[in-house]
Amino acid sequence: MAEKRSEQPPAPESPVPEPARRRRTWIWIAVAVVTVLGVVLVRRVKGSGNQQPGAVSQARAVPVGVSAAEKRDVQIWVEGLGNVTSLATVTVRARVSGQIVSIAFQEGSRVKQGELLVQLDPRPFRIALQQAEATTQRDAATLKNAELDLLRYTELSKQKLIAPQQLDQQRSLVDQSRATVALDQAAVNNARLNLQFTSVTSPIDGVAGVRAVDVGNLVSPTDANGIVVLTQMDPIAVLFTLPQDDLPRVAAAFSKGALAVEAWDRGGVGKLGTGKLTVIDNQVNAGTATIRLKAEFPNPDLRLWPSLFVKARLQLQTREGVVVVPTPAIQRGPNGVFVYVVNADSTVAVRNVQVDTVQGPITIVTQGVQPGDRVVVDGQNQLRAGAKVDPRPVSTPGAPAQGAAPQAVEQPPPQPAAQHPPASPRQQRQQPQGRPGQQGGAREASVQ
Repeated sequence: MAEKRSEQPPAPESPVPEPARRRRTWIWIAVAVVTVLGVVLVRRVKGSGNQQPGAVSQARAVPVGVSAAEKRDVQIWVEGLGNVTSLATVTVRARVSGQIVSIAFQEGSRVKQGELLVQLDPRPFRIALQQAEATTQRDAATLKNAELDLLRYTELSKQKLIAPQQLDQQRSLVDQSRATVALDQAAVNNARLNLQFTSVTSPIDGVAGVRAVDVGNLVSPTDANGIVVLTQMDPIAVLFTLPQDDLPRVAAAFSKGALAVEAWDRGGVGKLGTGKLTVIDNQVNAGTATIRLKAEFPNPDLRLWPSLFVKARLQLQTREGVVVVPTPAIQRGPNGVFVYVVNADSTVAVRNVQVDTVQGPITIVTQGVQPGDRVVVDGQNQLRAGAKVDPRPVSTPGAPAQGAAPQAVEQPPPQPAAQHPPASPRQQRQQPQGRPGQQGGAREASVQ
């Protein structure tokens, strides 16, 4: 029996399920992929560590915008905010009381000095004039009779036929009659003047506003609103303010002659007119530390309107033959003001400069830059001394000359950070912490 049991064949093993076999295959594939990626990453890190310092930065030139320093004449301007104001604003009122029979102007129309605006009923005043003239004629006849009597009394007095007292009384009567006639003549003149006042005329050249009366209304000299408000529009004035720090050089320039003033709209885009400075106020506003100035503008096209908010630009002088660079090229750091200058081998050098005056898109420099030097105006955030660059020319913005606003000058826009290729970890370690140029932007003021 035992031998028969040993001769029996062993039982076959149970087969492995198909899903378990697939899972085991995918696990081995994943392990192989991770191993390959790890080997590749280790080799790449070792390769980057063996590179010499600056190799990456030398392999890639930083794209920058450059512009050449120029020698030119620059107009020096100062800017302030202000409002347009009329040189004359008149509330027209009737000089006599009466009823309006006609209105001879249109609201919003231009009127000339002496032009008829409103006609009052003249009949009562014409009758009063006639009465005054009649009274004058009556008293003139009385005077003439008294003068004839005086002549007679004078002859009789010579003949001793009348008393001297009677002659003196006649002379006094003649003087009284003459005074009465003079008084009557003044009444006639007053009546004639009142008759003229029934025709209400414009006292100035200006623009008529909204009238406060209509035909048939009774008006008088004591009416609060009057008939209409006239505003002189041509010429017109602009009142604006400047910081008190600008007063010395403004006063010095004004003492040498008339200064040009430009008026621009509130956005600084459209030029509204050009005039002359006429008044510098005699005191500084202690609350705002500003000085008020007044300029007069010709305004034939009525572009300047009373109470309109404007930007005023006052031209102080013209600097001749100065070196200028675009304002975006000016950078500030711990060692002062500097610019990046592109050398002939397309590397950049840091040069300290002396800034004289900033005039909108351009800056006057007195030291550090010569005409023709190429300065970087865009892309400074990735630069350091000796860095390789790929310069692209950028036009130098023009000086803010007469007829062009600072805002109208197009400056090269700053290069977005996303447009630059990403720097490697090695480059990031080589770059200094914080760009000196970002310590502060160029200020729109003179550097003392």
